[in-house]
Amino acid sequence: MFGIGMPELIIILIIILIIFGAGKLPEIGSGIGKGIKNFKKATNEAKEEIPPPSDTDKKPDGEA
Repeated sequence: MFGIGMPELIIILIIILIIFGAGKLPEIGSGIGKGIKNFKKATNEAKEEIPPPSDTDKKPDGEA
């Protein structure tokens, strides 16, 4: 995953903890979780709105 190992992730988490503080971390996590949930919901709704292609939509071979 982008060449990021466990030591790098720990350093990133420590920097985030220093910047935002322990009190803000639950709020940040909650916001990220809600954002991911909304994104998944929107993509699922978009998939439901687009009908799958039917066999009659396909053109025979050789036609452009």
